[in-house]
Amino acid sequence: MTSRDWGLAAAAIALIADQGSKILMLYGFGFINMSPGDAIDVLPFFNLVMVWNPGVSYGLFPAHGPWGTAFLAVFSLAAVGGLGYWLWNAARPALAVGLGLVIGGALGNLVDRLIYGKVADFFHFYVLGYDWYVFNLADCAITFGVAALLYDALLRPEHAPGAG
Repeated sequence: MTSRDWGLAAAAIALIADQGSKILMLYGFGFINMSPGDAIDVLPFFNLVMVWNPGVSYGLFPAHGPWGTAFLAVFSLAAVGGLGYWLWNAARPALAVGLGLVIGGALGNLVDRLIYGKVADFFHFYVLGYDWYVFNLADCAITFGVAALLYDALLRPEHAPGAG
């Protein structure tokens, strides 16, 4: 497989996993009928909670009305287009997989925004008085994708001391 193939596979897996988990949570477990903030305790440090996020990561820049939602959708499409161009030309697997994960995650959240006008988030971790933001699998894909991009940029063997 080429680097591009790895990246496209990562994007597809991220998108399918995200949308599959959202369909299961919303319709299989009935979260679509829950009030925002309703939670199901799973473990002493983890619960499933229904949160509709009108903004981007961590609720930043919330969309106000249909124009705000349209702006975020167009912005997401532009970002996916730029990252897709970068992926198409990526020569290294870590770079391609990182880009693919970010693209797949962005597309997963974009699908929500287009269908519901906001993004469905469910997973909530908390420990020792610290609450992490509620997130979904698309957010995980974006986070791991950015980590792969940082690895590729900063830690790949060509950048090791004494290399080159």
